[in-house]
Amino acid sequence: MKAAVIVFPGSNREGDMARALRQATGAQPAMLWHDDHELPAGVDLVVLPGGFSHGDYLRCGAIAGRAAIMDAVRAHAARGGLVLGVCNGFQILCESGLLPGVLMRNANLRFVCKMQHLRVERNDTAFTSHYAKSQIVEVAIAHGEGNYEDDDEGIARLEGEGLVAFRYCDGSGHIGGAANPNGSRNDIAGIYSARRNVLGLMPHPENLIDPLVGGIDGRALFESLATA
Repeated sequence: MKAAVIVFPGSNREGDMARALRQATGAQPAMLWHDDHELPAGVDLVVLPGGFSHGDYLRCGAIAGRAAIMDAVRAHAARGGLVLGVCNGFQILCESGLLPGVLMRNANLRFVCKMQHLRVERNDTAFTSHYAKSQIVEVAIAHGEGNYEDDDEGIARLEGEGLVAFRYCDGSGHIGGAANPNGSRNDIAGIYSARRNVLGLMPHPENLIDPLVGGIDGRALFESLATA
């Protein structure tokens, strides 16, 4: 697999993401700057990492979504190439038009940083083939604007077309109530594009790939990509 990680001013998870790609997929990702205009030839996967791009001014991801490199990312996705956006990367995907909806302030108006259970909604995608359907995993979250929202029509489309990738849940797989850390509609933690080649999610699978740092529940996402 040939991968590229996009770095924006204020990104802070690009190193974690590059390490996860190296360790779980064997890829040696190219690190691209937001002002670049082209992706490396033959790239399979483009990753937008977490952080606070451009200081989260205007709206989270709003400035980054209009960066020069995003034209190349949109073209890559249009060709069927894989794109992964994590946390701030998810926000950028929404702001750039690659995914629908918007990430708003957490319902309690507080930054949340903790371990969080997720339910895998489907395992027939390039991102989830190494999980089991409805598997409960535990990964890390760290965000202040992770409250996914869309209008009723948009939510109905996500649900009807099976484009919800992960939902927040408790350790038993129950959704709703205290299991939802940010108020996200329908407990949505991550979504796919219509072709399921673009995935945005708020939790950080790249931080849970090695038992030395507390778990490996994020590793299967990268292993899935390696065999896509």
